[in-house]
Amino acid sequence: MRGEWRDKTIGELTENFDSIRVPVKGPDRRSGPYPYYGASGIVDYVDRYLFDGEYLLVAEDGENLRTRKTPVAFLANGKFWVNNHAHIIRGNREADTRFLMYALTRSDISGFLTGSTMPKLTQGNLNRIPILTPSIDEQRAIAHILGTLDDKIELNRRTNETLEAMARTLFKSWFVDFDPVRARSEGRASALPKSFADKFPSSFENSDLGEIPSGWRACSLYSIADVIYGAPFSSAKFNPDGIGDPLIRIRDLPDESPGVWTTEIHPKGYKVHSGDIVVGMDGEFRAYLWGGADAWLNQRVCVFAPKPGYSSAFVRNSIIGLLAHVEASETATTVIHLGKNDIDRFMVVDPTKDVLAAYNRIAQPLYDRIVVAKNEARTLVELRDALLPRLILGEFRIDNPERFVERLQ
Repeated sequence: MRGEWRDKTIGELTENFDSIRVPVKGPDRRSGPYPYYGASGIVDYVDRYLFDGEYLLVAEDGENLRTRKTPVAFLANGKFWVNNHAHIIRGNREADTRFLMYALTRSDISGFLTGSTMPKLTQGNLNRIPILTPSIDEQRAIAHILGTLDDKIELNRRTNETLEAMARTLFKSWFVDFDPVRARSEGRASALPKSFADKFPSSFENSDLGEIPSGWRACSLYSIADVIYGAPFSSAKFNPDGIGDPLIRIRDLPDESPGVWTTEIHPKGYKVHSGDIVVGMDGEFRAYLWGGADAWLNQRVCVFAPKPGYSSAFVRNSIIGLLAHVEASETATTVIHLGKNDIDRFMVVDPTKDVLAAYNRIAQPLYDRIVVAKNEARTLVELRDALLPRLILGEFRIDNPERFVERLQ
């Protein structure tokens, strides 16, 4: 089936540029526009660069070589710097660099690692890793198919960052800095149309939160949202193999990907849905706009559900600053906790209904687009992950790859 595919080593397929890399200690780095890469990705930005072009970086050391929680091989494009914790390679005339990245993603490298306490992948062992290799045209075709999916996933991620920043910037201007109110109180023209600016008051009054716009109120978080807590699902019924329903733990929040499933139906259980505001209650507190699959919440995760008239954009941005304050104040313990007593004390600024409605009309569609993009990205990830092993192992073949590549040029 695989025909002309051959086993070749990384050493046979690449040029190595490790001799060019230079580590720079933190105090000696000067901030700049160029990414500074380590074993697992960008660790800083500096004012100089060593490389310019497309290269494949492969982790040289670190526990991630065993756990592989993040990719051990990743592309770096443009101008950048690399320290001595990542190998720098590029495909030679027989190999496409991006194809090699996907191939290494599927490679079992455990037998090439050294070090009992800290795993290490030496340059010599990296060069010995075998790669099942088709013709260069088929490599490029495979890389293009998988790369197109990855590019779209990355585009969705960047777009979501922009949309989220827009909603956050507007929230901060209106409900934290009170810019439209300050403009009116000082007799200055606002950036808003006059009919719109007139919805804001022109003076301030004291409150439990300090100075806030007149006619607005400082109120409990419970005035704008209900808090739904997860349930204590039994770990004895967990399984990692997709049997039962997915369960969300704190560690699963950043990538919105459940790590365990459960067959238990807890009477106090809650299933999180796309668009919910989900918060982990231990460690670093973040308010996530959920875009993953429906899943049960465990007992250290909660959901903030907006009350009628309040959008998820308004509620989430209201609690982001509160969570940051809790995290900053919980410095005495190794593990910081968010409890019901903390949430009971949360106070927020509640504007008049017309100002709130105006914010909802602008910001909530941005959040709706974020959720749609997250769901689309999840589908694309599933498609890529299903295609990748079959393409890399030659189980799916590309008809006439030469013509395929010609059409790309």
